[in-house]
Amino acid sequence: MSKFIHSDTIHRSLVTPMLFSALEPSLQVHLTRNAVRREFSDGQMIQHHGEMADGFWLIEEGSVIVGQFLPDGDFRAVAVLGPGDSYGELAIFAGRPRIVDAISRGESRLRLIKGRIFLDALGNYPQSMRALLGAMSVQLQELLALIAGLRQGTNPARIAGLLANMAGEESGTASIAVTQQELADLLGVTRATANAALRELERLALIKRGYGSVTISDRARLVQFALA
Repeated sequence: MSKFIHSDTIHRSLVTPMLFSALEPSLQVHLTRNAVRREFSDGQMIQHHGEMADGFWLIEEGSVIVGQFLPDGDFRAVAVLGPGDSYGELAIFAGRPRIVDAISRGESRLRLIKGRIFLDALGNYPQSMRALLGAMSVQLQELLALIAGLRQGTNPARIAGLLANMAGEESGTASIAVTQQELADLLGVTRATANAALRELERLALIKRGYGSVTISDRARLVQFALA
């Protein structure tokens, strides 16, 4: 697994809504109050692919990279999540084993919300149940759009779109703590391919590469390039 460079600013690689954030505030308070708090060091495994889900995770501090270990031992990342994000809820609803591995990216602090407590409480919050259905529908739509996007566009355009997502709606200059290996993993390309794409974006003055970071000077231009 590659070594990751960190900063105090965490940028998500996903723009989809997190399911926990769709819940009513009173339910969120109830669940976090009864959750187990855990701390993890850099590179420590948080959950393993294939294990049965006894709860889902809420990130309080730091960030988590989720993906799968391949048969050859390499780790293929699919998302980087930060404070306020949650993951693992779908495994509880499906009653099936987890489909991703999760690794702490730097030091992190999470809460494990037990599945039984979550499902029992959810029955008393019909508004939250409707909101969850809406959030899951958006996630499915975003996933289908992502799959379609991965089948088209040049590698520089695909990385431009990913970086624009990680910058969120920030105006002005945005500095994203992400390595070339992470970008390669998130797009399913080699590090050399990711490096070549970043070099092209830098040549066009859309980004500036740093050690373990990428600086975006104009997000609007980057989005325009990604959609061209």
